[in-house]
Amino acid sequence: MNISKEQIDDLNAVVKVEITKADYEDKVNDILKNYRKQANIPGFRKGQVPMGLIKKQYGKAVLVDEVNKLLQDNLNKYLTEEKLDVLGNPLPKQQDNFDWDSDTLDFEFELGLAPDFDVKLKTKKAITQYKIVADKKMVDEQVERIQKQYGKIISKDTVEKNSEVTGTFTYSEKEITKTTTVEVDKLKSKKAKDALVGKKVGDTVTLNTKGLFAEDYMLASATGLSNDEVKDLKINLEFTIEEINEREPAELNQELFDKLFGKDNVTSEKEMKDKIKEDSEKQFEQQADQKLLNDVTEKLIDETTFELPAGFLKKWIQFSGEKELTEAEAEEEYEKSEKGLRYQLIEGKIIKDNDLQVQFDELKEFAKGFIKTQMAQYGQLDPKEEELEGIAARVLGNQDEVKRLSEQLMSQKLLDLYKEKANLKAKEVSYENFVKEVYG
Repeated sequence: MNISKEQIDDLNAVVKVEITKADYEDKVNDILKNYRKQANIPGFRKGQVPMGLIKKQYGKAVLVDEVNKLLQDNLNKYLTEEKLDVLGNPLPKQQDNFDWDSDTLDFEFELGLAPDFDVKLKTKKAITQYKIVADKKMVDEQVERIQKQYGKIISKDTVEKNSEVTGTFTYSEKEITKTTTVEVDKLKSKKAKDALVGKKVGDTVTLNTKGLFAEDYMLASATGLSNDEVKDLKINLEFTIEEINEREPAELNQELFDKLFGKDNVTSEKEMKDKIKEDSEKQFEQQADQKLLNDVTEKLIDETTFELPAGFLKKWIQFSGEKELTEAEAEEEYEKSEKGLRYQLIEGKIIKDNDLQVQFDELKEFAKGFIKTQMAQYGQLDPKEEELEGIAARVLGNQDEVKRLSEQLMSQKLLDLYKEKANLKAKEVSYENFVKEVYG
């Protein structure tokens, strides 16, 4: 067997494979001999079928199968040994009137090669690195929510400004029949508040959906409609009152602190607020980090320019799937996937240039940290090391989980690298302002 490469240009090459009878003949003959032993053909005793008949019936199929195996094994070996960084997979060139009976079989494969390029982490324009802080207003609102959540529910006869009213929204034309609870003081519409105050159980009031709640998702939840359905919705809902309650806020005392944070971990209102601020900002850090990762990714794609073997990739997309695509469909698929492919190449280059690796020991520690976080959500704040080791071992025994956690850990390594070397400008914002700036 002889394999050679013809370089077309920097991004395209053709690999030529020459296979002779000596490469496959012995293997084909051994397979046909086994076929002969097992063949059950009318008119012949088992194992006594003439070899000529076996070759006539099975020879070509066995030959094609063995040659294809040789091609696959040796082509992959060649690409590895030559350290060719290919995109997609080698595409066999169409050969009309191919003669499988020839003493020498010649095959050609088109290759799309990865481009050679450099990545500059110091982008031309600085990228904003947000630090989201929990301001006093947010902390105070969280304390108020906690006091309400853990407070005492007191039944009332009449709706007041601070009442929680449970009732059913109905609107026959859209088949709305949804029981929900609304906090009167949280309604946006003053007209709706005025309509509810003073009403009793069994009363029905008409509430217009326009401006009823501060956010569309709240109206969607209250009516059972989708977010798209409630956007710009302006209808009169009937709301029949079924229950009226008032929440007496829980006292900020040691019993509440222990219930929220564990025995004696927090001993004063100030410590409670400090803890809420700390926990909130840890959660915000994850959002800020994801925003930074997304922004660096976009900037690197914009500023790292290189050519791709577009013609080859479109052809590969066209012919490599389960169903052959038209040229137009392949072009469309390429346009959709080009940006993602560019970042895969950029990310791979960054990982290689900075020798970023995921070692098993650090993957295990990463998995244990992930497990601890999940256990904490269910109140297990201090799990034993042996318990974590056991759960981590089971998790890492699942290849899908290993892949997922490895990708997460590599993302964290990339994020740490960007924080160290990218062109960043720090900006401290409240969560409210972060949402406005990022999501509009």
